[in-house]
Amino acid sequence: MKKIFLFTSLIIFNYSFAQTEGFAVNKDLSKTYYKIFGSGIPMLIINGGPGMNSNGFEPMAKILAKKNQTIVYDQRGTGKSPLKDLNSKTITIKIMADDIESLRKHLKIKKWIVLGHSFGGMLASYYATVYPNSIDKLILSSSGGIDLSLLNGPNLITSHLSKIEQDSLQYWNDKIDKGDTSHATRLGRGRALAPAYVYDRKFIPIIAERLTQGNSTINTLVWSDFRKIKFDCNNKLKSFKKPVLIIQGKQDIISKEIAETAHKAFTNSKVILLDNCKHYGWLDAEEKYFSEIESFLKS
Repeated sequence: MKKIFLFTSLIIFNYSFAQTEGFAVNKDLSKTYYKIFGSGIPMLIINGGPGMNSNGFEPMAKILAKKNQTIVYDQRGTGKSPLKDLNSKTITIKIMADDIESLRKHLKIKKWIVLGHSFGGMLASYYATVYPNSIDKLILSSSGGIDLSLLNGPNLITSHLSKIEQDSLQYWNDKIDKGDTSHATRLGRGRALAPAYVYDRKFIPIIAERLTQGNSTINTLVWSDFRKIKFDCNNKLKSFKKPVLIIQGKQDIISKEIAETAHKAFTNSKVILLDNCKHYGWLDAEEKYFSEIESFLKS
């Protein structure tokens, strides 16, 4: 089964913030590493992947922390939240949602704003079905959707690559399949994939490097669980009344139809499509992306 990484990465911004970090204990006694920036209304940021740490989200968290308290965390099995065993019993969407709730309780937060990007948007949507009363507002940033519609139709990523880029991707995939998992080979694969994710090609090196960091075992386990539970939040989200912002690029690998499906499910949502923008609103359309989020949070 082909791995699908719905992830994110950021330019390094030099904002200075007081920050705290620590660990929350989960139901299975594993630990979730988290880091907090700024002060104010708490906002949880759920990074993409699946199978990637939260490091690439810290610059984004620092920008949003100018007016909010922002929280990033390493999802189970990634970064500083290791697991002894990675299997179908330790990696499920329900357990990942439970981890988020354990983190909220650990931080003694009554309700928080939840921003989920890419795969993180799918996890955030599921979290909203099992812990709706824990959320004050929800932001779905280039979300993979509230069901598995993104798996229908042409390949999500390669359909956004040129023939030359597809050939290059095949070359690097073949090397990896033959056992070459060196950083140079993974970076070559990342360079071939990156044009699908960003409209402005100057960001390709950033995306390519981030693509070297995924855990394919976790990725496979998450997508297997999505299929096992027949992931579909449509009906349950109809009763979610809190404000929802759905924001993504017009040229995103995530189709606007997926955004519209979410928009129809939520009773209090709006969709923003960004011009000349693919999967990274804060890179391709930085000013518009953050201004729309700020406006939404004030409303």
